[in-house]
Amino acid sequence: MNVYTISAYEITAKDFFEDLLGENVDVLIDTRRKNTNQLAGFTKKSDLEYFVPTIVRAEYVHDLLFAPEPMALERYLKGAIGWDEYAADYRVDIAKRGAIDHFFEAYGDRTSVCLLGTTTHKRRSHVEVLEEMIAERL
Repeated sequence: MNVYTISAYEITAKDFFEDLLGENVDVLIDTRRKNTNQLAGFTKKSDLEYFVPTIVRAEYVHDLLFAPEPMALERYLKGAIGWDEYAADYRVDIAKRGAIDHFFEAYGDRTSVCLLGTTTHKRRSHVEVLEEMIAERL
């Protein structure tokens, strides 16, 4: 299984969909808590529900089990905690939820899985941690 990440921010639609096509993605798992507002641009949930099957011929899933806890995310985004603390808190939370077991139960038969997060030039995304946790079980 190939697991990789992609960001909903600071990417063109062309690059976004070419990346998905280039990786022969079976499923795009949207791990964002907020994916319906205008800031999401072409990566709004309602748009991806259409674009991913139509352009990429892959499944689109919005799976909130992988989304970060709102308070931890807010603290990280506002600079109250650093990346290392945020990543450690996310790891603990994902373990408590049994999210890695869920990943393998729900998506373990896939060949190529893409985790959609919100990495920017200024901040990292929880999907980096999620990708590491999945790789530890592969």
